[in-house]
Amino acid sequence: MRRPEKVAEQVREEIAQIVGYELDDPRVAMVTVTDVRMSDNLREARVFVTASGTDDEALNALKALRKAAPYVRRQLAFNLSLRHAPEIHFIRDIVEEKAARVDDILRRIVYAPQPEAASSDDESAENPRGETEGCGMRDEG
Repeated sequence: MRRPEKVAEQVREEIAQIVGYELDDPRVAMVTVTDVRMSDNLREARVFVTASGTDDEALNALKALRKAAPYVRRQLAFNLSLRHAPEIHFIRDIVEEKAARVDDILRRIVYAPQPEAASSDDESAENPRGETEGCGMRDEG
């Protein structure tokens, strides 16, 4: 594992602790840190978070996190003894929301009523190329 990935995991765990236990803002009560991506030089951290509730509540939680970013950065530098504390950018993680939407669509497709198949005895049935069967002329002479 590369160094940025190792540091990212440590940063994710530490930010989860800071957000979960040290921030007193009620807007961040239902926030979960899902992932952290560090730049190669370890100077920037993109912190992906999910927030349960409505879209407005999630946006308010993101605003609160962005306002608390300098505090989180200071605590992170102190707790991890990093030479340079990374600049923190909180980003809303919508992967789970998209996955839930896809699951819902698939569930509706699976349980949707299926149209009845046309019988093979029907003379007006079409073959896969869209041609009507039984219309061809043969020379039987």
